[in-house]
Amino acid sequence: MDPKVDAFLEMLTVERGAAANTIAAYTLDLGEFAEYAAGQGCAAAGADAVTCQSYMASLHGRGLSARTSARRLSALRQFHLFLLREGVREDDPTSHLDTPRLPQPLPKFLAESEVDALLEAATRKPGRTGVLGRAALELLYATGMRVSELLSLPRSALGAKADVMIIKGKGNKERMVPLSSAAKEAAAALLAATEVHSRWLFPGRDPKQPLTRQAFFLLLKQIALEAGLDPARVSPHVLRHSFASHMLARGADLRSLQMLLGHADISTVQIYTHVQTERLRQVVEEHHPLSEGWNGPKQG
Repeated sequence: MDPKVDAFLEMLTVERGAAANTIAAYTLDLGEFAEYAAGQGCAAAGADAVTCQSYMASLHGRGLSARTSARRLSALRQFHLFLLREGVREDDPTSHLDTPRLPQPLPKFLAESEVDALLEAATRKPGRTGVLGRAALELLYATGMRVSELLSLPRSALGAKADVMIIKGKGNKERMVPLSSAAKEAAAALLAATEVHSRWLFPGRDPKQPLTRQAFFLLLKQIALEAGLDPARVSPHVLRHSFASHMLARGADLRSLQMLLGHADISTVQIYTHVQTERLRQVVEEHHPLSEGWNGPKQG
């Protein structure tokens, strides 16, 4: 690996507090670029614009998706911005590269009745598994938090009379979110049902470690099946989208959603307005007198 790449990854870890998954992705992407640059006779930190452009063209030639290519380009740009700031380079060879066009799929979400079905299915599960499932679902749906934020919650995050919860999000940034009565009750029930001592609200098999993402995903799929839902449609991120979509449908404003979801840029949450637009379009198509297929009252 190019030593300058190692320095960049160290900066992400130490200064920005990047998550392990983020570091792993940058390591993979920049490692591949370093190999390509070496094949062109230069180090990653010394690649010129032609090398960067030919590398991106090679990704397209290999049939990589636009999303994957865009992620690789983002890694290159962040790396070269780092080199500029550190004075290693005086130019940015990626500045004129075009970002691959990405499709803008609407976020997938569940109907409110489907969320209710999930909660009821979790309640029916016996023992601590049901209590844990109910608490996780209530907190995810009540706050819109990410699964990584949920599983890293300490027991101390839930005070006895707390009406809000402090969530540590990306980059170790903290935000406060209000808790519904149902979420507080479900989390309190989990604490009461947890016999082992652990610093985590959702402890794993080893109480010293939090519940793993894999274990939680498996539990969520089981609950989805018991709720009569397709497990492929149910994930923590779908619940996050459901929280945002249902909030917006009931009158929440985008600025509030931005704060609750922990997004730095309000443009990130504007996609949920497209969800509402699509929903209104379907209503018009189904009910407007001039829409195709409308069977309205006939004139006598």
